[in-house]
Amino acid sequence: MDKLKRVLSGRDTEEPSGLSEVIEATSLGWGTRVKGFAACFVIGCLCSLLGSCLLWVPKKGLTLFAVFYTLGNIASIGSTLFLMGPMKQLKRMFEPTRLIATIVMLLCLVLTLCSAFW
Repeated sequence: MDKLKRVLSGRDTEEPSGLSEVIEATSLGWGTRVKGFAACFVIGCLCSLLGSCLLWVPKKGLTLFAVFYTLGNIASIGSTLFLMGPMKQLKRMFEPTRLIATIVMLLCLVLTLCSAFW
């Protein structure tokens, strides 16, 4: 299918560069991407749920909640890295229309940890 795309786009005569070979060799297949997304998302949901359950533990409950809740959110956000790729994810997160929401979300994650440990 890739060869057909290259022929139709007129790029059939080009020699592949070293960089394009590295990118193609290290890219994940669609099935692997979906499995990675599902695994990270489930881990993120479980960490968030575990954090909510540990909230009621005496003395250390707030600290455990903050740590597991933050890890859960990071894992859930990281799960989309498998679908889009890291650079595209970062570019989309820091687009002008999403910049304020991204900053507020990251700031809240940091402040959650700060409030638990201080």
